[in-house]
Amino acid sequence: MSILSARVAGKNPAARLLAVLALTASLLTVSSALAPSASAVGDGCYHWPRNLSQGMSGSDVAQLQIRIAGWMSYGEVLVIDGDFGPATYNAVRRFQAGYGLTVDGIAGPQTLGRIVQLQKDDCSPEHFSWAEVSENCGRGLNSNGSVSLAEVRENLKRAMWKAEALRHKLGDRAIIVSSGFRDKACDGSPYGQHTYGRALDLVPTWNKTGYGEFCDIAQAARYAGYNGIFGPGYPDHYDHVHVDSRPGARTWDAYPDCGVIG
Repeated sequence: MSILSARVAGKNPAARLLAVLALTASLLTVSSALAPSASAVGDGCYHWPRNLSQGMSGSDVAQLQIRIAGWMSYGEVLVIDGDFGPATYNAVRRFQAGYGLTVDGIAGPQTLGRIVQLQKDDCSPEHFSWAEVSENCGRGLNSNGSVSLAEVRENLKRAMWKAEALRHKLGDRAIIVSSGFRDKACDGSPYGQHTYGRALDLVPTWNKTGYGEFCDIAQAARYAGYNGIFGPGYPDHYDHVHVDSRPGARTWDAYPDCGVIG
């Protein structure tokens, strides 16, 4: 109803009330159409334009998958394919449970908002940094890895988000990265997982009596989306736990010290 119609109806109290209600409803409709979606969540790194649920697909689903890929079941690796299938649904539920959110498997404002709280504007998670994962024998990120620099960066981002999940599962005990990306010269091999940006060497900061803390990391990593795990018991891995997201079958070896073999 137009404003003119509301004025005309002013001679009749009942008609005037109906006119005012109709006018208010029309204004609210226009306001809602102009307002941004309540599900839009983002920061300087990425902006999710919608809620996400099982059956949906798109680049925004892939961005979600990257950030929840560490919330997997035993030995499971989440494929970053942009399709919100059962594995993604279950990972969302584990993330929600891990952070005390409503567990419904839907990535809505609450879940996406928590992810945004965890990430910095450069897309690294709260407790890890690009500088930390790219020391590279003092040379930093460069194009001398086994894949393009862009792919190395993408792999490192995914590795950091898995490490963030692993850290939280360990009770938010601080973990440092002693080595991340290594170019071919630094790594000494043209084919090592570090040269792809897929691998991190993790060191616990708590206690460090014997190998128990390293074993905590190695054991928990089996539930954090990694399929390459090497720790105490494997040669030259007594001062760190190597985790990676290599393609193909899983390879775990921190035996006998940590009881991890596969």
